[in-house]
Amino acid sequence: MIDLLILNGRVIDPASNTDRIADVAIAAGQIQSIIPRGKVARGPLKGKGSAQAGQAPPARRVIDAGGLIVCPGLIDLHVHCREPGHEEEETIATAAAAAVAGGFTTICAMPNTHPPMDNETAVQYVLQRAHEADLAEVLPVGCITKGRAGKELAEMKLMLDAGAVAFSDDGDGVASTTVMYRALQYAGTLGVALMQHCQDADLAGGAMNSGAVAVRLGLSGIAAAGEELMLQRDLVLAERTGARYHVQHLSSARSVEMVRQAKARGVKVTAEATPHHLLLTDAACAGYDPVYKVNPPLRSAADVEALRAGLADGTIDCLATDHAPQSAEEKELEFALAPFGMIGLECALGCFAKALIEPGVCDWATLIAAMTASPAAVVARPRGRLAVGARADVTIIDPARSWTVRAADFKSKSRNCPFDGWTLPAKAVATIVAGKVKHDEIG
Repeated sequence: MIDLLILNGRVIDPASNTDRIADVAIAAGQIQSIIPRGKVARGPLKGKGSAQAGQAPPARRVIDAGGLIVCPGLIDLHVHCREPGHEEEETIATAAAAAVAGGFTTICAMPNTHPPMDNETAVQYVLQRAHEADLAEVLPVGCITKGRAGKELAEMKLMLDAGAVAFSDDGDGVASTTVMYRALQYAGTLGVALMQHCQDADLAGGAMNSGAVAVRLGLSGIAAAGEELMLQRDLVLAERTGARYHVQHLSSARSVEMVRQAKARGVKVTAEATPHHLLLTDAACAGYDPVYKVNPPLRSAADVEALRAGLADGTIDCLATDHAPQSAEEKELEFALAPFGMIGLECALGCFAKALIEPGVCDWATLIAAMTASPAAVVARPRGRLAVGARADVTIIDPARSWTVRAADFKSKSRNCPFDGWTLPAKAVATIVAGKVKHDEIG
């Protein structure tokens, strides 16, 4: 007996270069079969008994995905769950709920919690809380340095053994060249990726992108050079060590070009871009609304175009949200004093479709690869693919579902979403984690 049969969907699996109409059968949490439409005649779909020759197998539940995209479960490499330390903003459970509502079956939890996730006990805590929530899979990303202080390497091997999938001091870049060099060397021996928030601390401290808009608004600026200088240093170190290096939330045109050139030299570098850096510019800050305050900041239209081009040509491998919940009280402070951060798990897919599919920057196969197979490769996990025997993490997308973002209805605890009120052109309508339907708008 099949647990779930998804019929008539456009199955897109970039990992196997598949794009065809097919039926997907799921049993015991795994993909049992993928049957190209037309190869099997339609027979009884429900009820008991074994499948007969020329008939689709019987199933406990059937989803007709005609006109919809069926793809591997979406993966977000960059999520701030805020637990432990700021549960009033988000918890692992509410982040996981937001994830499945947005079509994500797997999210990576950043370590800038309180206390930071810099030891095996903290890693185990995240895994336990995610298990209790029983929604999206939550993969812990441990700290590169103890306390995220940038001075002494954390016990990466112990955290890796406990279940960490990568390492980052996200929120802060590792400033010391010596420490970063040693971290890359160590990570290389472990075969794990380091994720870096590239920002030279000496060029930080502002509130928005450095430029004409900041001058006009009287706000201090954050120069793109701060990102580019640390990135340049790290690419040299990554090339020397041969380690895997992942650039978080690229924001500048020059950064994109640096990654492009490094890849051409054979550096093991991957990179991600966010919905807000693909859709918004620093002009959004003109009304002094702190919902648009984010780090790295929204930059120029030229930077946006460079990021889109980077995704189209493969320079940027992954699409990630940098989901960063903040309380309403904090985000209501004046722009210069408000904290950085935006949320985006529940609307990210639609935002990426608006930024990339609508203007013809890329096709659905390219977008889905950047949200499935590519992030799975970064964390070296057997996810992001639809194959017989693989874990049944599946996302069903309506590529023509026009819908309006209502942050007030989000599963997330926070509401600091810059896309509230936007109309988006596509939506995740079902999320299946390990064979279980965790979100369903199909009925």
